[in-house]
Amino acid sequence: MAQHPKSQTGSIRIIGGQWRGRKLPVLAGEGLRPTTDRVKETLFNWLQGRVANRRCLDLFAGSGSLTFEALSHQADYVVALERFAKAASQLKANQQRLNVPQSKLNVQCVDTLKFLLQKPEQGFDLIFMDPPFRKQMIAPCCDLLIQHGWLNTGAWVYIESEQELDELVVPWQLHRQKSAGQVISRLYQVE
Repeated sequence: MAQHPKSQTGSIRIIGGQWRGRKLPVLAGEGLRPTTDRVKETLFNWLQGRVANRRCLDLFAGSGSLTFEALSHQADYVVALERFAKAASQLKANQQRLNVPQSKLNVQCVDTLKFLLQKPEQGFDLIFMDPPFRKQMIAPCCDLLIQHGWLNTGAWVYIESEQELDELVVPWQLHRQKSAGQVISRLYQVE
């Protein structure tokens, strides 16, 4: 989700669903920005009724804040991509802590752009894209999602970006947008 995290720990809180209120340990490090409770609550209010029984892809999983929130809201299956081995290991440890089977959560320690170059066996209904700030990764990710068939018809794409990136050019319909602190959250629907 950003630079190589250090070995200190912090925590994230699951705000809704079956694990509401549970805290999970996460690595704390430079550049690792777990989605805040306030932003997460807004997003999952926007997605109300659109998470359960859906296939989700978390492109920059980092702390797993969005991954575990989606699973708590009954997502059918989540693929969580995280480039840094220590952060990916922490995601797997939290998967075990919550007793989430491999059939529901697939954590992969991989570079997101390289991963998206392949063609998926099956598309996804909900994409979480919260890349490292100021790395110009949103446009290439969007292009690869489209080119390689990662999106199911009617899919939802959530993009969290830095405040100064005030205009995104994506081929999807903007459903909702909100600014909070240094972050802009946008939810798009694939037509």
